Amino acid sequence: MPAPEHLPAVLRLLDANLDRAREGLRVVEDWCRFGLDRPDLVARLKDLRQRLGVLHGDAYKQARHTATDRGAGLSHPAQAERERPEQVVAANCGRVQEALRVLEEFARGVDDPLAVEAAAIRYALYDLEVELLRANRGGDGRRQLLRQCRLYLITSPSAQLEPMVEAALRGGVRLVQYRAKEGGLGPDGQPITDGVRLRQAEALRQLCSRHGALFVVNDRIDIALAVDADGVHLGQGDLPPALARRLLGPEKLIGRSTHALPQLRQAVADGCDYVGVGPVNATPTKPGRDPVGLDYVRQAAAESPIPFFAIGGIDLTTLEAVQAAGAERVAVVRAITEAVDPEAASRALLQRLQP
Repeated sequence: MPAPEHLPAVLRLLDANLDRAREGLRVVEDWCRFGLDRPDLVARLKDLRQRLGVLHGDAYKQARHTATDRGAGLSHPAQAERERPEQVVAANCGRVQEALRVLEEFARGVDDPLAVEAAAIRYALYDLEVELLRANRGGDGRRQLLRQCRLYLITSPSAQLEPMVEAALRGGVRLVQYRAKEGGLGPDGQPITDGVRLRQAEALRQLCSRHGALFVVNDRIDIALAVDADGVHLGQGDLPPALARRLLGPEKLIGRSTHALPQLRQAVADGCDYVGVGPVNATPTKPGRDPVGLDYVRQAAAESPIPFFAIGGIDLTTLEAVQAAGAERVAVVRAITEAVDPEAASRALLQRLQP
C-alpha cells in the first residue's frame, strides 16, 4: 500500500491509465470493425476493453482532477506523422501496453484484481498485436477464403479417400478437414498408422492446393505442420488453442468443436478462427454424444462473431431446418463421403447454401 499522503495521486494515476488503455483499445477495435471487417478481432478487443471497464470503479473517477494535471493535452510531433491506419494501430497497441504496465505496477496493494487483470490483458495483447499488424499488411487470404466457405467436408476412413475428396473439390467444396482418429482403419483394412496418416494428409493437401481450397487436419498439429496444412481443428479435449497458436504461428487457421454457448465464447476469447456447432442431430460419427438440437444453432447465429459451421447429421433432408435456425455454413461427413456421386452431392448442397 502507498503511504496515505500518496494514495490520491495513485488513484489519479490509475484512473488516467485505465482511460488511456480503454481508449486505445477502442481505437484499434473500431479500425478492425470499419477498416478490416474482422468481427473476430473486434470481439476479442471488445472483451479486453470491457474487462478493464468492469474494474474502472467510481473511486478512480472521483479522484480525477484534469484541471491540475500539467500533462493533460500534451502532444508529440510523432502523432502528426501517423498517416496510415497501420501506424495508428501500432501506436495505440503500444499506448495500451504501456498503460497496462503502469496499472500492473501501481495497482499492487491498492487494487490487486486490477493488477492481475492488467498483466493478463497485456500478455493477451502481445499475441493479438501480431494478428492486427498482419491483417493490416494484407496477406490474410486464408481467413478471407474461410469467410466465403459455406460447405465444409470432413473426411472419414475410406479406401477411396483421394478420389472422393477430389470429386468433392470438383463439386465446389473449398474447405476440407482430414480426420483419421485413433483406432480407425487404413485403406488396407488394418489399424491406421502415423505413416499412412502422413501420406494421406500430404495427398489431400496437394489436391486442395490445386483446387484453391483450404485444408486442415483434425487434432494432429504435428501432421498439420509436416504437410504445411492451412490449420488444425481441435476438439474440447485436445490441446488448448493458445498452445496450438504458439506452435502454428499467426497465419494458420484454428477451429474448435463446441457443444454449448460458453464453449463458443471461450473459443472466440482464445482466438479461434471458426467453430463447429453441434452435433445438431444424432450421428454415428459421434457415438454416445447427445445432439444439441437447433437451439444452440440459433444462439450461435445470434452471437458468434466468427464463422460457425453447423454439424451433425446434416444432409439435403435436414438442411432447411438448420438454415431456418440461422446457419449459413454447414460441415458434413456422410452426405458427401457416402454419396454415390460426391461431386453431384457437393454441388447440390452448395446450391442450397447459396446466399
